[in-house]
This record gives sequence, C-alpha cells and structure tokens, in this order.
Amino acid sequence: MMPWLLSSLGLVILLLAGDALVKGAVNLSLRVGIPALIVSLTIVAFGTSAPELLVSVNAVLANKPGLALGNIVGSNIANVLLVLGLPAILSVLHTSGCRCFKSYIQMLAASVLFIALAFRGSFDWISGAILLCALGLMLADAFRDTMAHRREINSRAAADVDDIADLEGLDPDMPWWQILTFLLLGLVGLPLGADLLVDNASILATRYGVSEAVIGLTLVAVGTSLPELATTVMAALRKQADVALGNVIGSNIFNLLGIIGVAALVGRIPVDPQFLKFDLWIMLGTSLLLIPFVFFRCDIGRIVGIALTSVYLAYVTMIIV
Repeated sequence: MMPWLLSSLGLVILLLAGDALVKGAVNLSLRVGIPALIVSLTIVAFGTSAPELLVSVNAVLANKPGLALGNIVGSNIANVLLVLGLPAILSVLHTSGCRCFKSYIQMLAASVLFIALAFRGSFDWISGAILLCALGLMLADAFRDTMAHRREINSRAAADVDDIADLEGLDPDMPWWQILTFLLLGLVGLPLGADLLVDNASILATRYGVSEAVIGLTLVAVGTSLPELATTVMAALRKQADVALGNVIGSNIFNLLGIIGVAALVGRIPVDPQFLKFDLWIMLGTSLLLIPFVFFRCDIGRIVGIALTSVYLAYVTMIIV
C-alpha cells in the first residue's frame, strides 16, 4: 500500500509544483518586461509540461529509462484517446471550427521522426539533438506565424492586453514575495515529486511482475497527463473545442521532441523491442484518428468520445495482461 500512497503523493506534488512554477514564472517575466507572446510560447509551455520532463529526466538518471520512454509514448496515446474522449462524453467538442491543420501535420511529422529514431535502437545524444532541433524549427515557425498575425491587428495595444489576459495564472497585483514563493515551490516540488513517483512506480513494477515500460505507459502516463485532461475538460464545458484540440496537439509535439530530446542528452534511452513492434504504432495510429476532426471538420460527439475511451481501456488491458 505504501508505494501506491507515495506514488500518488509524488504525482500530487508534481501537479501542484508545475502549477506554481507557471504562475510564478509568468508573473515574474511580465514584471521584468518580457513580452506576453514570448512568455506564452516558452515559459507557459515548459511549465505545463514540467511534470513529464522531470519524470523522464529523473527516470534516466535513476537508470530506469523504460519508465521515461513509456511515460512519453503512453502520454501521447492517453492525450488522444482519454484526454479528448472523456471530455467529449461530458460535452460535444465542436471541432468543426478548428484551424489546426499546420500543427497537426507537424505532430504527425514529429511522430514519424520519433519512430524513425527509435529504430536506431536507442535515443542517445545524437537523437536528442535532432529532436530538439526539430522542436526549435517548429517554435520558430509558430513565432513567425504569430507575429504575422499580430501585424494584421490594427491596435497593437489591444492585442497585447488580450495576450496578457489569456496567460494562465496572471495576477497584475501579485506581490513580489508571492511570485518568489511560487517559483520556490515549483523548483523544489518538481524534483521531489518526480523522485517519489519514479522510485515508487519502479517498486510497483517489481512487485506486480510487470516492466517499468508498462508502468510508464499506464500509471505514470495517465498521471502526468492530468493537467492536459483538466484543461481539456474545462475547454469542453466552455465550448472551446479549438483549445481542447490544440492543447492535445501541442502537448504531443512537445512530449516527443522536447522531453525525450532533453532526456536523451542526460543519458542513453534504450528502446524495448515491444515499443517497436506495438506501442509506437499504436501512438501513430491514435494520432491518425484525428484526421476527420482536423481535415473534415467533424465534431467529436459523445459516441466518438465513448469509442475513444473504450479503445484506450482496451489498449491498457492488452499491455497489462
């Protein structure tokens, strides 16, 4: 029972610390004059993915690379099937108005690149450098598109206000001591939570006779995907399907290119043959399931939501049994 409790505690600490880091970093950056656009493209994106990043890096350092790879592959699968499936059951995602074509193509390209590098047998520093370079190119492209869009807006001041208002955790009146407290909680809590989760997830894998990769694909993956799930549920309830779909696509891109890219620079990540035979293709297949909603502007209704969730439960059952 204790490993379960400590794993849950580690997960809770990760989520709270990640949220604290985002709030502190956003308010600090804007206080010192960093443009809202740069903050949203970098600090917020990094902060919301901090749990996955810290878990993966910590797993590599602890010589549990299967946990790191399973976490990312499992998170991407859960993002499509579970993070979109469950909210669609609660409220129809009207994705017919979404404009995610370019980002979706980039996600598919990132998935193909990731799988191609996996067939090298491991993710080493060369793979990490390639993945991070690809992420840099995509971020540069996103930055260029955003700046082009902003030049079309007549009132620059109004655009800045809108951008700042949309940033997560912004409080114009937040005092300096509170900003520093959020930063401290985030910087201390993230490694602590990651350490607790990785160590006790490994104990659970040994106790129940399953591999660390399976624990990463299931328990750790779902746990670190909870921020995306919470965001998507709120987006669905607010009828903001573009936010829901864009959140999943952006998260998957950053998982593949950024997190494994950084983790591979920390240490070598061997690829279990099971990933090459099954899990990576499931990840690519679930990504392709989004084609009707991205290109043909179909809504993600309750029946589709039930189907996606059911597929995820079937997948989890298959890899555990």
